[in-house]
Amino acid sequence: MNLKELSEHLGLSQTTVSRALNGFPEVGEATRQRVLEAAEQFQYRPNASARKLATGRAGAIGIVFSAERNMLLDPIFTDFLAGVASQCSLADNDVLVSSAHGDEAGTYRRLARIRSVDAVVLSSPTVDDPRIALLQRLGMPLVVHGRCLTNLPYAHLDIDNEAAFFQATTLLLDLGHRSIGLINESLNYTFAMHRSEGWRKALGERGLPAPPELECSARMTEENGYRLARNLFDLPTPPTALLCSSIFAALGAMRAARDTGRIIGKDLSIIAHDDGLDAIRPETLTPPLTTTFSSIHAAGMRVAEIAMAVTSGADPATLTEIWPVDLVFRGSTVPPVS
Repeated sequence: MNLKELSEHLGLSQTTVSRALNGFPEVGEATRQRVLEAAEQFQYRPNASARKLATGRAGAIGIVFSAERNMLLDPIFTDFLAGVASQCSLADNDVLVSSAHGDEAGTYRRLARIRSVDAVVLSSPTVDDPRIALLQRLGMPLVVHGRCLTNLPYAHLDIDNEAAFFQATTLLLDLGHRSIGLINESLNYTFAMHRSEGWRKALGERGLPAPPELECSARMTEENGYRLARNLFDLPTPPTALLCSSIFAALGAMRAARDTGRIIGKDLSIIAHDDGLDAIRPETLTPPLTTTFSSIHAAGMRVAEIAMAVTSGADPATLTEIWPVDLVFRGSTVPPVS
C-alpha cells in the first residue's frame, strides 16, 4: 500500500497522513494514532528518500561516544541504547551510532554538516559539558540523558540522583550506621556529583562529617569496585556500610567483603544503584541486595520520545524531566554489629 492508497482508506489528505506518520505536532493525537494503527495493519512503510524530501528530516537520531571509552562494552549503556532503538522503531526512525576517535567535536560538526540525523542524544554528561553549547551553535537539536551545570536551555531526562543517595544514606543512618563508605564514579560526571551531594547532605543533617577517606571514585566496573572496597576495608576504622553507584561496583565490593571475611547482611551492609539490567537481578544475589532503582531501558525509550518531539518543533526548554528513584529494601542492609 502506498501513501495515496493509505490516505484514501483513511479518508484523509496525503499531507495529513504524512505529517501524522512523521510526528508533526499540529496533527491531533487521535488522528495520529488512527494513522499509525492503519499503517501497521497494512504494513505501510514510507520511502526514506521521499520522506526526507517531504519533511526535511533524516529519520534518524544520533549517538556519539568516544572510542577511548567504548560504551558498546558497557551493559548499562547498551541497555539504554536498546531502549532508544526500541522507541525509535515504533516511529520508523533509525539510530545512528558513531565512534569518535580523538575528536568528538569534529564528529558532531560532520553530523551537523551532512544532516544525517535529526537530533543527537548525549549520554554521561559532565558537570560542565561543552557538547551542549557546541551542538546549539551548530543548530543541531539535542536531548541529554542526565544534566550538567549550564544556564543554556536544553531538553533532558535525568533521575534524582541526589535524593536517591540521600534516601539510601538516611536508611543506613536510621539503622545505626555512622561510618558509611561511598564507591562512586568520577565526580566529573554530574550524576556522580549529585550522588556525592546526597550522601554528604544525609550525613550533615545528622551532624556527622563526610570523611574524604570514605569517598572514592573510579569507573564503575567490578574490578574497580573490588579495589576500592579493599582500600576502604584497610582503613584503621573501616566503614560498616557501603553505597555503590552501580551493580557492577557492588559485585566487586561483595567479593572484597568475602575475601576479607565479612558477611554481607551481618558484618557489612551494602546498597547499590540498580539500572534494571536483565543480566543482573539484585534480588537473586546472596544476600538479596538493597538498591536504589530506576530502569535505564525505560529512560532510553523516553529520551527517544523527547528527541523526536524536539525534531518536531517542541520547545526544548519545556522537555525537562527528573524521575524519582525507588529504594528497595532487601537482606544486604542490616543494623551494624554492636
